[in-house]
Amino acid sequence: MKAATVAQLKKELQYKSQDEVLQLCLRLARFKKENKELLTYLLFESDSEEGYIETVKEEIDQMFSEINVNSYFYIKKSVRKILRTIKKYIRYSGNKSTEVELLLYFCEKLKSFRPSINRNTTLKNLYTRQLEYIKKKIPLLHEDLQHDYGAILEELHY
Repeated sequence: MKAATVAQLKKELQYKSQDEVLQLCLRLARFKKENKELLTYLLFESDSEEGYIETVKEEIDQMFSEINVNSYFYIKKSVRKILRTIKKYIRYSGNKSTEVELLLYFCEKLKSFRPSINRNTTLKNLYTRQLEYIKKKIPLLHEDLQHDYGAILEELHY
């Protein structure tokens, strides 16, 4: 089965009643965890972006504290999982400043992580790639935010 385009879906949804749209949303939420998480963000957290950022930061802290530090293999695996989770939350928000703030926070946590990421090339490269990605995103923000995030980014560079 080929999926319909967003425009086709939008057009078709206009013909549905409010109750039918509600039922469709609830049915969507039953199928995938990501759909439920997106609906949760849109319904409860999208009006308070700062609160959403703080919630995600707390989850990042929790995930970093649970990393198995016995081997760099486990550290790399966990760090990649944390980054995937952050990217997912960024997609839910769609806000550029949220994206930059969460990625900067991730880089801060990674830089201060013990054992040091400097002893592992893969982790160091992942860290560097994220800094370069943030560097590209900062010019798209408001001037005040550019200055603030730019200063944080400079501190994170070796």
